[in-house]
Amino acid sequence: MRKKPELLIPASSLEVLKTAVIFGADAVYIGGEAFGLRAKAKNFSIEEMAEGIRFAHDRHVRVYVTANILAHNEDLEEAKTYFEQLRQIEPDALIISDPGMFMLAREICPKIEIHISTQANNTNYGTYLFWKKQGAKRVVCARELSLKEIKGIRSKIPDDLEIESFVHGAMCISYSGRCLLSNYFTGRDANQGACTHPCRWKYAVVEETRPGEYLPVYENERGTYLFNSKDLCMIEYIPELIDAGIDSLKIEGRMKTALYVAVVARTYRKAIDDYFCSEELYRTRMDWYRAEIAKCTYRQFTTGFYFGKPDENTQIYDASTYVNEYKYLGIVEEVDRRGFARISQRNKFCQGDEIEIMKPDGRDVTVTVSHLYDEKGTETDSAPHPKQILYLDLTERAEKFDLLRVKLIDR
Repeated sequence: MRKKPELLIPASSLEVLKTAVIFGADAVYIGGEAFGLRAKAKNFSIEEMAEGIRFAHDRHVRVYVTANILAHNEDLEEAKTYFEQLRQIEPDALIISDPGMFMLAREICPKIEIHISTQANNTNYGTYLFWKKQGAKRVVCARELSLKEIKGIRSKIPDDLEIESFVHGAMCISYSGRCLLSNYFTGRDANQGACTHPCRWKYAVVEETRPGEYLPVYENERGTYLFNSKDLCMIEYIPELIDAGIDSLKIEGRMKTALYVAVVARTYRKAIDDYFCSEELYRTRMDWYRAEIAKCTYRQFTTGFYFGKPDENTQIYDASTYVNEYKYLGIVEEVDRRGFARISQRNKFCQGDEIEIMKPDGRDVTVTVSHLYDEKGTETDSAPHPKQILYLDLTERAEKFDLLRVKLIDR
């Protein structure tokens, strides 16, 4: 059996990074305030990165920083300063796609690993060997590769050149994430980190001689979301991913909530560990993995390109919204001497509500909010204000870093 692959989890903020670490990540990837492809994410200041790296390293988890924009001339001078700052806080790797940015990183941060982003369109073993020769430690597969192709690449490259591949999350209507729709429609360049996600919009067509008369575009009479892909999910194919020689299983989602990250990290962690315990155990727990992974936001699921080119069943034609079964309430920041859980509240809930404690070890404990107190110790009936500091008296004691959520009422 091959070595256990790394589980690589995204983080949009320091809170989410800590959640990813506690809920099972082997490594976390984050973006700074510049040079990453998620400009709309909260992202990290240098100080927050340093704190996150310390938190992760204390728990033997690695941290990678994205710098994977396709740089223009005016970006390079600022990038030098940025890489000098990163050198001081010592992340474990930089994720880069642009050769100019690669050269700067190699010069300024020679002791930090460089991983080649999927943005670099890495579709063949020659490309992997090229980046190996330049000094890269890892190359991220293009989304368009099948497992058969990845296995072919693995057979042609040195064992110490690592392969990373996306196994879960949103899919782009683009080639390896390189999309021009956002730039064309809004002037915001996806390749510079400012994507407005026009692939999720509803479209119509206009006939040339009848301007202003919009005609709906139908796909089997189900709707007009022509570019709206289902989300990737490979939780049922861990053995096949490992057999292909993939070293790092990557989750998409640097704009996702702590709840999403906790659910996905915990479920894939369990699936990987169960498989390496025994394949029979992995197979017998499949229903649990499927049920758990459906508890985070998603747009139905697909296996992407892994088993061949996607067809019409990979798209969602009737809506662009997520399926969402749970609401995130907060992370337990501490438990005081009374046994009350302190949280910074994220969504409204009330005294008397039945909620769920989501634990890193896989357990979910249903409890009732017996009493609710604000930061001054005043009892309150509800928690309507986002980020309000609250103390919860629950029917069962919570622990630090537990996540609190509530199931949404079935519609």
